[in-house]
Amino acid sequence: MQTLIGIIVSNVFVLVCIGISTLFEKKKWMSGEGTRKFVHIAVSNWWFIAMYYFDTAITAAIVPVMFVIVNYYSYKKQLFTSIERGGGVKDLGTVYYAIALVVLSLWSFDMGRPEIGGIGILIMGYADGFAAVVGTKFGKTPLIHGKSVEGTLTAVIMATVVVMGFNAVYGLGLSGAQMIIIAISATLFELFTPLGLDNLTVPIGSSLIAYAFL
Repeated sequence: MQTLIGIIVSNVFVLVCIGISTLFEKKKWMSGEGTRKFVHIAVSNWWFIAMYYFDTAITAAIVPVMFVIVNYYSYKKQLFTSIERGGGVKDLGTVYYAIALVVLSLWSFDMGRPEIGGIGILIMGYADGFAAVVGTKFGKTPLIHGKSVEGTLTAVIMATVVVMGFNAVYGLGLSGAQMIIIAISATLFELFTPLGLDNLTVPIGSSLIAYAFL
């Protein structure tokens, strides 16, 4: 019963996130990129729902598998325009996002350490999301691959905040140096990974490095 409730709550949560972003898009309160990043950031918080409702790898992976299917359909049919860039290989980033959720759900829940998967997912959501927002609005210093120094620094800061939060709440025992290494590594994954694949490399890479330290 708890699994069913978790699935329902998960889908309602994601639909609300998409609904809000669609409203923002239609009201012109946010640009297309802004609504995409709003969903990018907001949906990453689904991990806390998963940690509350699901206690096995299989049950935790059910919703992400549904996300993969829906996101791919949306990519092909432009179903949810507020989360799609509108053409091109990069649009598969939303599908990669869901695949990362599947991989980390299966792996971290299976070993009974979902907080390790949470580190990667929340870094993907907050660090990558806010980096894009800040870089788009305030990025004045070009770096590489269309990135800016301002956006990249934002990514490092947000990734550090995420790791520190998980370290404090779940008592992971990571040192300050280890937390900074995870944050910088995540930022480098985002900086050098092409074609939207950073939605795979950032969360999975960050979680693997955290796991190695633990």
